[in-house]
Amino acid sequence: MYAVIKTGGKQYKVAAGEKIKVEQIAADVGQEITIDQVLAVGTGADLKVGTPWVTGASVKATVVAHGKHDKVRIFKMRRRKHYQRHGGHRQSFTELEIGSVNG
Repeated sequence: MYAVIKTGGKQYKVAAGEKIKVEQIAADVGQEITIDQVLAVGTGADLKVGTPWVTGASVKATVVAHGKHDKVRIFKMRRRKHYQRHGGHRQSFTELEIGSVNG
């Protein structure tokens, strides 16, 4: 059984036992969270799509770790104008292990 969930403004297709990295969630490591913004639930060819959420569906997940992704380099330049700017960004993430999909 799999589900399509929405968290952090993004959508993820998840199944039980998978590990995914999502936008940072304010939860402690080892804490179990419930995601109830489920867009679709399916088993094989059978698919139930919500409008916008599937009623009664939820996904239970455990917080495995928090961290930061690799640095993204930012470089701006205007040629012949002596303008250069360097920057960087490291996005925070939360790693989740999907426990069960209830649909």
